[in-house]
Amino acid sequence: MHHQPTRRAVLAGGAAAATTLIAPRARAQDDTIRIGVLTDMAGTYSALTGPGSVLAARMAVEDFAKTHPHIKVELLQADLQLKPDVALAIAGDWFDSKGVDLLTDVPLSSAAIAIGEMAKAKDKLAIYTGAASAQLTGPHCGPNHLHWVYDTWATPHAVVQATVQEGGKSWFFLTADYTFGHSLANDSGAFVKAAGGTVLGEAAYPFPGTMDFSAYIVRAKASGANVIGLANGGEDSVNCIKQAAEFGIIKGGQRVVGLGLLVIDIASIGLQSAQGVLLSEPYYWDLNDGTREFGRRFAARMTGGAMPDSAQAGEYSAVAHYLKAVAKMGVAKAKASGRAVIAEMKEIPVQDQIFGKSTIRADGRVIHPMYLFEAKKPSESKEKWDLLKLLRTIPADQAFRPLDEGHCPMVRS
Repeated sequence: MHHQPTRRAVLAGGAAAATTLIAPRARAQDDTIRIGVLTDMAGTYSALTGPGSVLAARMAVEDFAKTHPHIKVELLQADLQLKPDVALAIAGDWFDSKGVDLLTDVPLSSAAIAIGEMAKAKDKLAIYTGAASAQLTGPHCGPNHLHWVYDTWATPHAVVQATVQEGGKSWFFLTADYTFGHSLANDSGAFVKAAGGTVLGEAAYPFPGTMDFSAYIVRAKASGANVIGLANGGEDSVNCIKQAAEFGIIKGGQRVVGLGLLVIDIASIGLQSAQGVLLSEPYYWDLNDGTREFGRRFAARMTGGAMPDSAQAGEYSAVAHYLKAVAKMGVAKAKASGRAVIAEMKEIPVQDQIFGKSTIRADGRVIHPMYLFEAKKPSESKEKWDLLKLLRTIPADQAFRPLDEGHCPMVRS
């Protein structure tokens, strides 16, 4: 079943919103900026977003307060429970009753697509740091949302190219059966074919809630494909890689490639099982002095001392840049129009220790370099979070889908 919100559900959400629109107008003199982190606190994506995304947003707000003590910023958080209807209900309540100006994270692409429509109808602002579907800046682009960090085009692009070049010519996909999984499998499949490879088949599994992947792994093994591509993320990727290792898939000569993997997943799997796995991220804590400084500051406050992955670091980057725009245009103007804030965010150079220089494109895609990494051998790792070695840097202008290929209605061809 696809977790695609029905048109009726979106319209019903809009109708409910229309009845409560009078209340926030009374807050016109309200001088507090409110940022809502809508995340996954306990599910499949909680380790890669969740409490870490909330912490990163808090760090951005605290850093901003040091230089702008006169601007009041309030942070809200909620668990979307990986259910589009729950996510939409929270978003509607936040925008209409809680005076939320910016909604961020949303690690559920189907919910992000619907919230983008809601933000547009209410002229609010959404910045997606956890959602990954490249449709968010393609057919579902919009004037009131931005897509920060990564997407289902950028993340698998370098990984697939490198794998096919190394002889991984035939692929079989294990796919999470909802928007994100299908976007990831479709984008990756196109890269496989473009590089001269073939896609032999696909097995889609119910999301969320699947824990045992053995039946799907057996099908993938039986396909005889050189490469088993995991079109999923978070705990699902971790479980697939661990179970594939138990089935002796890798020893049998098939490669397992996690197309939505982040560094936190490598930590969960452990280098013993993950060594040699390829992944692509736009941030890794040990890339340079700036990424290290942020990484260690974050880890010092994170439960278990975990380093940030790119989604969490990206939350800091997005909130920090949003607040720069607020300071420049003034709180009243920022609260009045999400669209106006995006225009201001595009005017200010996007530069930070997370991604270096970024650019906000016409389709709402924020572009920066991506990096192709390989998980280290246990013997190469010097400390707990020393997990990846850099294979290559993909420049910003090549790292994301070309602007004219996304079919975004806002982009004039």
